[in-house]
Amino acid sequence: MAHQPSSQARLSPSSYEEDIALLLAPRLAYFAGVARHEHVTRAAQEMGVPQSTLSRAIVRLEQDLGVVLFARKGRTVSLTPAGRTFLTSVERALAEVERAAESVQADADPASGKVAFGFLHTMGSETVPGLIRAFRADHPRIRFTLVQNYGEAMIERLRAGELDLCLTSPVPDAPDLVARRLDEQRLRLVVPDDHRLAARKRIRLAEAADETFVTLEPGYGLRRITDDLCAEAGFTPRVAFEGEEAETLRGLVAAGLGVALLPPPAVARPGVVELTVTSPRAAREIGVAWLDGHVDTAPVAAFKRFLLSRRGHLLPD
Repeated sequence: MAHQPSSQARLSPSSYEEDIALLLAPRLAYFAGVARHEHVTRAAQEMGVPQSTLSRAIVRLEQDLGVVLFARKGRTVSLTPAGRTFLTSVERALAEVERAAESVQADADPASGKVAFGFLHTMGSETVPGLIRAFRADHPRIRFTLVQNYGEAMIERLRAGELDLCLTSPVPDAPDLVARRLDEQRLRLVVPDDHRLAARKRIRLAEAADETFVTLEPGYGLRRITDDLCAEAGFTPRVAFEGEEAETLRGLVAAGLGVALLPPPAVARPGVVELTVTSPRAAREIGVAWLDGHVDTAPVAAFKRFLLSRRGHLLPD
């Protein structure tokens, strides 16, 4: 493996890091193998590559770095001080790559892989725990990474590759997403139990036009639905508070701060009365979404099939 090391690096100090990685990465395992054996022929035999290929790779690596990594005597080699320094980092990098490969393989394992699943705050107390419990009855070792957030934030995380699936409302309509409607949830007008409307069971939303509302913040799906329903009823709601949790809003209604359009609670809260809205029809669609063209791992595909099988009976009775 005799050669004349280049006296000048092929990469200038101003080269982009990605260019350096592109040039060096394929040769690092060869370098580590030769360093381990201190013999080119034995390293080539262990790695299953021609000796000439291995020799050329080491020469190119030294040329790219502009540093002599091996002192040579025939086919026997020994690391130079620069080579020993380089080997420490190379072994660390190769170990990290190996760990990364093992991690993604483990996440894709059909029996014990991982699903990154996002869902709305209002789905967190009963719906999602019930879904996961039912799914794990047949897939007990599949793991979940769970994200609870509002709809638009989850869609962004879906697009960023941080989520495999998300349960959201309204059901998104975007060219880069696939979405399937799973269920519908009726919304109620929640009023304090001492409110003028508290003795009613049903109400037209227009009758609440003069009320002060407490709502979720802009960007939340339920806020958009609230604004749209009020507009359909002929008014713009006067908003006293914008929050992030439906149950916080229900508590503020009980405190007399206003009224709210909310899905049914997991557990009845004292201090409020929940009225059926007869006009306009107050409901929200719940659906599952994923990135179009995304190739599912086996665990994700299994959970997706499970969710789609719950169409029409996703929500607790």
